[in-house]
Amino acid sequence: MIKKIYSLLIITLILVTSPLLIRYLLINQKIRFLNNLYFNFPKIITRTKTCPSYDALLKRRLDNSFSVSIMNDNGTLISSYNGEFPRLPASNLKLFSSAYVLSKYKLNNYLKTSLLKNKNNYYLVGQGDPDLNYKDIIKLISNVERNKVINFNIVEINSELYWPKGWTNIDKLYEYGSPITTLAIESNYNTFDDIYALKSFIKNYLNNKYLDAKVKIKFSESEKNFYLKDAIEINKIYSNPIRSLLTLINSESHNFTAESLFKNASNTWNDNDYIKLKNWLRNKGLPVDNAYFADASGLSRNNRITSNLVVLFLDKMRYSNDFKAYQSTLSIMGVRGTLAKRFEDSELSGKFYGKTGTLSNVFALSGFLYKKDKPIIISIIQNSNNIDKEKSFKLLQDLYYMKSCK
Repeated sequence: MIKKIYSLLIITLILVTSPLLIRYLLINQKIRFLNNLYFNFPKIITRTKTCPSYDALLKRRLDNSFSVSIMNDNGTLISSYNGEFPRLPASNLKLFSSAYVLSKYKLNNYLKTSLLKNKNNYYLVGQGDPDLNYKDIIKLISNVERNKVINFNIVEINSELYWPKGWTNIDKLYEYGSPITTLAIESNYNTFDDIYALKSFIKNYLNNKYLDAKVKIKFSESEKNFYLKDAIEINKIYSNPIRSLLTLINSESHNFTAESLFKNASNTWNDNDYIKLKNWLRNKGLPVDNAYFADASGLSRNNRITSNLVVLFLDKMRYSNDFKAYQSTLSIMGVRGTLAKRFEDSELSGKFYGKTGTLSNVFALSGFLYKKDKPIIISIIQNSNNIDKEKSFKLLQDLYYMKSCK
């Protein structure tokens, strides 16, 4: 035990006093323990270098509505155009929140929806499984026993917490802005299948099953869950594994799943404060003082990040023990997800693992561009009344064919 403590102190001393040495050791990512220590250490080791050809390309192609940051495979920021300017990131925010979730769960973990019983009372409790459907509900409540009076409780968060701050009233009318609840039939995508529709469904099912029973159904707030203390779980169903749900978040940019998983990972179903995400990034040594996180999905118009923060974060993620799993959840250029239709028949197909982000007046594209099996980390964010997605994709293509800048 004492030897381990001394070893940890020595490595910590090296991290603090010899950043160039530790960066040299980290570049090849051969020492798993050292990589993990650096990932969790509250400091980033990076440097900047002027790369005239890259800088000239950005200045020639872009106007001030863009922020672009480029980092090479050894952690050097080789070009930055408005890189410190905070912008709306849209779904690029999922890059951060999905990594937070990954730090709290194992890949084979899952979300659970349960039927509990306490004396003569039943409680339906969920964790926001995005694939929950009415067949699942029937399976769960099939264990409800015949009684003269059936007391059934649907445990749910307060309706004032259904949407994070910054989601517009227009967003809330569409599938991508569906309410974030712990019991959501197919992610609440059908606005008619809300929590009240679930109540009617359960009531009708039990009434038809037990014609002589009086069924009483009410809502119970999850925050006041003292009544569940002595409850016994009598049935349960599981979601798809966390790995699949994270792929749904990043590859398909699924807002509900991003919010649901983050709320479970951060234990924040009963508030809409995302300070835990910001603090997690700060504890990794990342520059978040001028960043603001208002949700986990990027739909909020209150979010603000910089392209420099994105590339610094993605670089540090490369040293996480879960990096391969994390990268595997991203869209792949010309292959999968929101990037499946881009550069399908070109050299770039399969060479960019990343995340798109789209809102009105916002487009973002960030990720890992592989050149000769080594990644260049790129973040492109545009906030403008005249969004030009093609310019972002053309820039990515040009960077792929440009000579590498070491």
